[in-house]
This record gives sequence, structure tokens and C-alpha cells, in this order.
Amino acid sequence: MARIGRFITLEGGEGGGKSTQASRLAEALAARGLPALLTREPGGSPGAEVLRNLLLGGDISWSPAAEVLLHFAHRAEHVDKTIRPALAAGMWVICDRFYDSTAVYQGDGQGADPAQIAALIALLDFPPDLTLILDVPVETTIARLTSRGGKADRYERLGPAFFTRVRDGFLAIAEAEPQRCAVIDGRPTPDEVTAALLAAISARLLVPAA
Repeated sequence: MARIGRFITLEGGEGGGKSTQASRLAEALAARGLPALLTREPGGSPGAEVLRNLLLGGDISWSPAAEVLLHFAHRAEHVDKTIRPALAAGMWVICDRFYDSTAVYQGDGQGADPAQIAALIALLDFPPDLTLILDVPVETTIARLTSRGGKADRYERLGPAFFTRVRDGFLAIAEAEPQRCAVIDGRPTPDEVTAALLAAISARLLVPAA
């Protein structure tokens, strides 16, 4: 299926505000007359949601290689069943995490083979049109996770050293792929962050200002 719509991914470490901002972006695009689908990873389709529960539940300690393969299994299902059809129908797709998260979380964060991850990215052959990386210092990550309360998922429990590797990994991707990626400061108010994200989308994908 040909890609008619545009595919935007939101990336970044824990506590960066991705889920909130993904929802805001989908609403803002719809308000501009651009039909938008909001989705997420892990998950985004019935089969992929089953794998999400396995990955985030924390009951199994996966090997890094197995975890990478599980992520690309749900991703292939997500792309084929949800993302690709929406783009072919002319929708804009806003995805909360995509393959950069696997490269960073499982690669930089947990020591999975980066060559294996790169090969799977190439095999998937489905790059986003734009990747927006919400960046916050590790101290902000910890403060926001603490303020949430409730039960943390297995990634949220991994601690400051892991969060530092994750942040550094995302910034390295942005530096290596500036044509695809834009780094947005996630510390200001939600309204200010949304405005910065929309400005980046307008500049990169020629979306008219509101």
C-alpha cells in the first residue's frame, strides 16, 4: 500500500510526556483538517497488545536478544494491521514510540546487539517521516515517575543509570539523523511543549499554522 498520509513518532525516556503530547498532537492535527490516528508501542493492534502485556508485565526476565525480537514481532504486526492501512487511507499517524525505542532501550540500555537491531530496522523498512524526541534530564524523569504513584512498569523500575543511557541514546540518534529527528525540550508546560512540537511539524512537514 502506498503511503499517502504522514507518519510521526514521539520518542524519549520515561517521564518525558510522550503519551500526553501524542494525544494533543492528534487533536491539533484533526483541528487543522488533517485526520489523525493515535497509536502506541508496544501495542497498537490486537496481536501487538498481547505482546505488550508480556513485555511490560515484568513477570519474565527476557534475554536482550529475545526482547528485541519480541519488539519487532509486535512492530511488524502493528505496521501491517494499523499504521500502513491508515497511511494508505490518507491519515496522519501519531505513534507513541517506535523502533528508536528498541535501539535505545534494548540496545543502549540493556546491551542488546546494535547490529541485530539495525538489521531488523532495515528489514522492517518503514522509517517515520518525522521523529520528535522529547528530552528531559534524568532528575526530571525521576521526579515525574515518583509523582505518578501507582505501580511502575519494568522499564520505569530500572533506575538512574539506565535512564542516563536511554537519554544519551536518543540524543545520539538525533545527532546522527538530523533530517528525520527533532529534539524538543520536555520540561516546559504542556501547552508550551505542544506549541514546540507543532512548530517542528510545521517546519518539517509543511503543515499550515493554526
